[in-house]
Amino acid sequence: MNLAKKFGQFPDKKRKAYFNTLSNYKNGQFQNQVLTPALAEGANMAKVLWNFFGKHPDTEPKKIIETVETDLKNIPSTEQVLVWFGHSSYFIQADGKKFLVDPVFSGNASPVPNSIRPFAGTNFTQAEDIPELDVLFISHDHWDHLDYETVQKLQPKVNKVVCGLGVAQHFEYWGWDKDKIIEKNWYESADLGNGFQVTLTPARHFSGRLFARNISLWTSFVLQTPSKKIFLGGDSGYGPHFKEIGEKFGPFDLAIMECGQYNQQWPYIHSFPEEIIEEVKDLKASNFIPVHNSKFKLAQHPWYEPLQRVTVAAEAAKMPIITPRIGEKVDLNDTGKVWRKWWQE
Repeated sequence: MNLAKKFGQFPDKKRKAYFNTLSNYKNGQFQNQVLTPALAEGANMAKVLWNFFGKHPDTEPKKIIETVETDLKNIPSTEQVLVWFGHSSYFIQADGKKFLVDPVFSGNASPVPNSIRPFAGTNFTQAEDIPELDVLFISHDHWDHLDYETVQKLQPKVNKVVCGLGVAQHFEYWGWDKDKIIEKNWYESADLGNGFQVTLTPARHFSGRLFARNISLWTSFVLQTPSKKIFLGGDSGYGPHFKEIGEKFGPFDLAIMECGQYNQQWPYIHSFPEEIIEEVKDLKASNFIPVHNSKFKLAQHPWYEPLQRVTVAAEAAKMPIITPRIGEKVDLNDTGKVWRKWWQE
């Protein structure tokens, strides 16, 4: 396979000319709403890499993670469900439409082959297991969210792709039909038909598949179905945008929140578990699911720590939390279930 192809393509002149007219694009890069350094004050990349490749306890499970196999192709069309595949990949069926978010099924979340492998037992779902999709959502173009091998295998099954500005350039370079792709800026919406609408909303993060950062947009999504309003979080550090989104679009029936791969050396681009409680409150969400954990090691915390810390914080705040096993169905009409703390077992 041509490794260079996987990196995608920089935005073309026409796109860049349009980007230059936007308030959130400056000096050839998209911008966060507030100042967002990649690293904490006093940190540098050499220290980060030295620390990253050092020894840290329990960053990977000592045994195979127990998962649940759900036959996605035979879920009755009347069911309202979410199925999480580990990290930030998940399937939603709502009001008869099927959605997939940030699928990474190739077994590698990095441009370096075999460098970031899934934990044992977590990569059982493959592109072949996914049914025909109404919409594929891509939150940004990092390798643990936009996986070339996976999306290429899914291509015949996907009706529409919805992504942030610039991400469509990758898909076009990879041979996708332009008419299938909807790329938008923050606070722009797309009508998905039959009472379904999506609005792209801010996140506090960055983008890039090699050395050039922020040439495409990172985003969260507000998905409105005939009966549900769901926040699809994408990667984000804590910031005022959560309150802004909550005031504009809340309350939400469900928020799917990034929870994992955080570190004190990069505190602005990923949320700490306790911050997620404040984010959910800001969003005015009645329930939330913590994702971005339990499949890949991208930080030095114990693999189980994100779920452990966010559960403790949610219980202290008396806030409902949904913590399914990888592959387990979540009934979107019955989110009051008491979930097992499977990461402790």
